Amino acid sequence: MRKTSTLSAAVLAALLTLPLPALALEKSTTQAAASDMTARFADGGFRIDGLRAIEVGGILVLRGKTTDPAEAARVAEYAKGLGYERVANAVSVVDPPDDQAIERSAERALASHRTLDGCTFHVDSQQGVVHIAGRVQYELQKDIAADLVRNVDGVREVKMEMQR
Repeated sequence: MRKTSTLSAAVLAALLTLPLPALALEKSTTQAAASDMTARFADGGFRIDGLRAIEVGGILVLRGKTTDPAEAARVAEYAKGLGYERVANAVSVVDPPDDQAIERSAERALASHRTLDGCTFHVDSQQGVVHIAGRVQYELQKDIAADLVRNVDGVREVKMEMQR
């Protein structure tokens, strides 16, 4: 009697484990896979920082940042022109960078860092792209200056023209 119940339990356990992989396979095929469609938007000439286009379950999700609301609308229309019927436009419209405030903050950050004593800097910002020119005593000071300025609010990019 014990052999029969042990055998029955083993058969029952085997039967219960068989459908699980099939269920897992069915579940994975019904879940929507995300596809990166960003490359299809490269020819659009959009002024959107960090533009990403990802298709999830038949919906195209657009992400990025721009200062122009018309540009955010234009990218959604472009997507519809590519044949996407369902578009979720999550492109953020942000305030344009305050270049004077960025320059002041960058200059303050550079002047207050003791490892940059003896260096000279000229800072210019255009649309959040900061250009730093000047002289340093050591190569490492170039990296320190760039890192400090990258951390200033509103800075999108740092370009260096430093001499030693």
